Amino acid sequence: MQRILVLNPKGGSGKTTVAINLASHFALRGERPVLMDYDKQGSAGHWIKKRRPTQPHINLISAFENSLRVTRSFQVRIPQDTGRVVIDTPAAVSAQDMPELTRTADKILVPVLPSDIDIHACSRCVQNLLLIAKVQREDNRLGIIANRVRRNTLIYRSLTRFLGTLGIPIVATLRDSQNYVRAAEQGLGLEEMKAAQVSEDLAQWQPLLQWLDQPRGAVAPVVPPPPAVEVPAIAEPERSAEPVLA
Repeated sequence: MQRILVLNPKGGSGKTTVAINLASHFALRGERPVLMDYDKQGSAGHWIKKRRPTQPHINLISAFENSLRVTRSFQVRIPQDTGRVVIDTPAAVSAQDMPELTRTADKILVPVLPSDIDIHACSRCVQNLLLIAKVQREDNRLGIIANRVRRNTLIYRSLTRFLGTLGIPIVATLRDSQNYVRAAEQGLGLEEMKAAQVSEDLAQWQPLLQWLDQPRGAVAPVVPPPPAVEVPAIAEPERSAEPVLA
């Protein structure tokens, strides 16, 4: 059984989108996945409730709920026949909580958006994972997802420069696509939509899926984001000299 942790304390980075699409992928492969939702918003559970009985089954554990009727260990127990566990974490996870969250994780995914605020938050997240949670680079457990990318923009160039400094494998670069929104609205993963509609998006997931199948400690090739097209600088108009007053 493999445990995959999707983590970024910054809200809105796309953690749930990554988690539900991974769960859908594993369900289609017959791996009996569990989607463990630690986010009090319950978005992952809301998505599962939209799924039809005829779709591949995904077990949901709403780990954010506290029940007085059963013990905590019983509430978050994982069925024995589970192949993969995908853990969707909430926003604002503290550095002190990271060691416990990551302790049993086989793979840790950090989605990051192309914005100055998200880049700063990702830098702090990776620092805490390495220094406080003691995640080792050589273990090949930690991977970065460049998420909702729009190429040919200045902030995209900033993101690629930043990711290149981390020394952490970039395991996927996912474009900003409405297909994720349409799929989530129907309780679907990308792979459950029409292939012709999502072919470009699915191709961008392949490096990530291959990395997840790599054993712990294997050398992970860095998947660099596609090069951005150079955006020419806009020259400022020349200013006319101000008249000299006598």
